[in-house]
Amino acid sequence: MTETSQEKAGWQEVAKTAQEYRDASIGRVEPAVPDVPQYLPRDVTPIPRELLSKEEVEITQTLTEDLLKSLASGELTSITITKAFLRRAGLAQKLTNCVTELLPERALTRAKTLDDYYAEHKRPIGPLHGLPISVKEHIGMKNLGLNAGFVGWWDHKAEDDAHILKILWNAGCVFYVRTTQPQTLMHLETSSNLYGVTVNPFNRELTSGGSSGGEGALIGLRGSCLGIGTDIGGSIRSPAANNGLYGLRPTSFRLPTDGWSATMTGSEHIIPVIGPLSTSLEGIKIFMRTVIAAKPWLIEPSLLPIPWIDNQSNRIGRRPLKIAILWNDGVVQPHPPVTRALKEVTEKLKSIDSVELVDWKPHNHDEAWEIIASLYFCDGAQEESDAINASAEPWRPMSNFIIKENPYVKHHSIKDAWYWQDRRERYRRAYAKVWNDTATGKSEDGELEGAVDVILCPVGPGAAPLLDTAKYWGYTSQWNLLDYPAIVFPVSKVDSKVDLADKDYTPMNPKDVFNHQLYDPEKFQGAPISLQLVGRRYEDEKASLYHVIDVLEYIKEKIGLPFASYA
Repeated sequence: MTETSQEKAGWQEVAKTAQEYRDASIGRVEPAVPDVPQYLPRDVTPIPRELLSKEEVEITQTLTEDLLKSLASGELTSITITKAFLRRAGLAQKLTNCVTELLPERALTRAKTLDDYYAEHKRPIGPLHGLPISVKEHIGMKNLGLNAGFVGWWDHKAEDDAHILKILWNAGCVFYVRTTQPQTLMHLETSSNLYGVTVNPFNRELTSGGSSGGEGALIGLRGSCLGIGTDIGGSIRSPAANNGLYGLRPTSFRLPTDGWSATMTGSEHIIPVIGPLSTSLEGIKIFMRTVIAAKPWLIEPSLLPIPWIDNQSNRIGRRPLKIAILWNDGVVQPHPPVTRALKEVTEKLKSIDSVELVDWKPHNHDEAWEIIASLYFCDGAQEESDAINASAEPWRPMSNFIIKENPYVKHHSIKDAWYWQDRRERYRRAYAKVWNDTATGKSEDGELEGAVDVILCPVGPGAAPLLDTAKYWGYTSQWNLLDYPAIVFPVSKVDSKVDLADKDYTPMNPKDVFNHQLYDPEKFQGAPISLQLVGRRYEDEKASLYHVIDVLEYIKEKIGLPFASYA
């Protein structure tokens, strides 16, 4: 046997071990996780309701905030809820391939401890008392694997719990499942040689998104109600959008990141963030409120000491809420379902007296991609390449796309890095000016008045992409470059009879042509359609992080979002 074939057998054996380890963890769940049909339909979302008990279905389809109320009142125990989510998460794995391991023993031990505490003290131990929370694999759990999607990192283990997990644990949660991520963590899909491809539960021919695609598929199938993802180019928002969920990309340095695993640790050219995905908007708020209330900046000094300000939505309406609509980014035109969703939301917003709508003119979004793509891999992707090549595992299609086929991936000298960081800052200043110029005047003290509060825009150039085709990042990475907070929310689903191909399409460039040619209404039937609201970086009075959430809460209440059911 040649050395090359030995190396090949080596990575395959590691992948087999990883999958057997995962399957064994599912096998330890009691009662046993039901088997699923041999031949699965495209839409597998109804299957858990057919295979689980009535109580398990009811529990797992309950929203985060309502579960917490039942736990706080003693109506439900943590053991009962945790067992239900363990079984549904096991089913989600069998249906979409979204899990790296279940944690039944430690989860039920934790749940019993919490139930015992409640029985003794007649009160919850903290704001997340007894709530099961799912976690993306590269967020470290003490003594558990930490592979970040690389076969060659399979034997890496976390020495301690990640900072954010410690906070959530102290608030009373239960960790019960870890979820898949792609090779390199730099995909808007979830595909690795360790576990294979994670698919979309609403349409298995489509991707669940990435890089937090395991979280997206799991929560989309209600195998979790609240989970943790990470985002450097859309990795929270893409899975949230593709699976009909709420997902928040916070402004950088709000939430703690100590204890995660990735290449290029220490790089500050483009700052990655941690954030929540949930079945409800209130779940997002609960997560943010809980983590920031712990004052994580006292342990991670890089974090900004900005307290969480809640319940601001009642202030909206005292002056007109100005929403700008970005119909397309001037580079790639969205598919018909996305445009329909924008039109439907916009039409309903027009009926609200306190809302003013204007169009947003995108400012050089093609340049934004050039800058961010040049800053992602300033070592010429050497660390990524070394991590892949260490095991001789094959390069996945989306790894090839973002690294080998990316013309902006170059090894930068210090001077080159300075050049691109200067380009980044100049672009941020230019975009700030575009936003400032939407103001209609100034107050007596010089404050801008009448400026746009938030931007309403697509999350991607279509609904969930076909597998191995998620090659356009611009609708999410744009806001990473600018470091603007963005929250994704579900709107509707693709209807092949309504969302017909655009017969009047005029191509703008090769990227646009590629995206246009992907669209076939039948192939995307049933896929969730989502949009995102974007606000300004750290702006307290109008569109800071929490105000983006509050604006969405206001809109959701006023126009009845979403327009489809996802449970």
